[in-house]
Amino acid sequence: GFAAPIVSGDRVFYGDMQKGTETFHALRLADGETLWSEALDAPHRDGFGTGPRCAPSGDGGLVLLQSCKGELHCRRAEDGELIWKKNYLSDFDAPYIGEKGKAQGASRHGYAASPIFDGDHVITVAGGPGAAVVCLDKTDGAVIWQSQNDLAAYSPPRVATLAGVEQVVCFTVGGLIGLDRKDGRLLWREPMETDYGRHIVAPVIHDDLVIVGSHQVGYIATRVEQRDGKIVAAPAWKLGEEMGPNFASSVRIGEQLYMLAGNRVVCLEVATGEQRWAQEGNVHTTPARAFAAFIGMGERVLMLNDMGELILFEADPAAYREISRAQVCGKNWCHPAYADGKLLVRDAKKLLCIDLFASG
Repeated sequence: GFAAPIVSGDRVFYGDMQKGTETFHALRLADGETLWSEALDAPHRDGFGTGPRCAPSGDGGLVLLQSCKGELHCRRAEDGELIWKKNYLSDFDAPYIGEKGKAQGASRHGYAASPIFDGDHVITVAGGPGAAVVCLDKTDGAVIWQSQNDLAAYSPPRVATLAGVEQVVCFTVGGLIGLDRKDGRLLWREPMETDYGRHIVAPVIHDDLVIVGSHQVGYIATRVEQRDGKIVAAPAWKLGEEMGPNFASSVRIGEQLYMLAGNRVVCLEVATGEQRWAQEGNVHTTPARAFAAFIGMGERVLMLNDMGELILFEADPAAYREISRAQVCGKNWCHPAYADGKLLVRDAKKLLCIDLFASG
């Protein structure tokens, strides 16, 4: 599968396929010992393969596990005990079709957008009628609110304050939406359409801008502001399809974005979208299938490319300045996890913990 590992507390959580079932595991970060494993769901299969595609989410004593077919479990992090569960198909009437016909978003390639913890709640993109986005009580799974009719895409929800109002921002099959965090009321919407609803990247939110993109709509910044007592959203800048991210999310450091456009690493100005530099040669896969993960490391960027090469470069808008690189794993489309100097990376065969600051 393509599910990224996470670190929560002193544990690592990740998913794989075991005996034909999507299965999730908890490991001790210090030594990799398996603490518990739980089978979650029958697998989704399509032209990209099979196995889990959604990273877990942790919140101290709890962890969320989500299958490609829309099974959501909240489990106790300590021992894996089930606290509550939901199923997007049976609980919220969400469609699951598979790679058939004109099926779009998660209904086509499975649920890959991680739900999030926010305070006492869990927020997830279920993709059902009247339940595109759902807010749940994290202690028992009770529905707090549900909103909109959008189909789920592959992008995770974000919580941010825009125009003075706390909002849930989601990049769905239908486009970019902002909901009132308190009750799920729609505050604004920017429609965006892509073949098969392939909206994947996590929104980047900075000041009053929300930035998303895809391989067909390009890369777009939406400004959210108050006008005459109302919240309105309008395009701030837009770059063409050649700058549209496929399925690699960007990272913001200061006033710059670092991202993958095609198979080039690019630095852009957040405020204007102006390109500061572009670097070729860090990703060798064709643009249609290229992937890289970016992690902000203070004034540097750590990048893992899709051939398992780890590259560290300066977060410098003046020019691309590489510091070091190393081969750390095999081919992958999986975002690494970083905590306290340790980097968790996985490929099709193994999960590795790398000490980035080990001497020698």
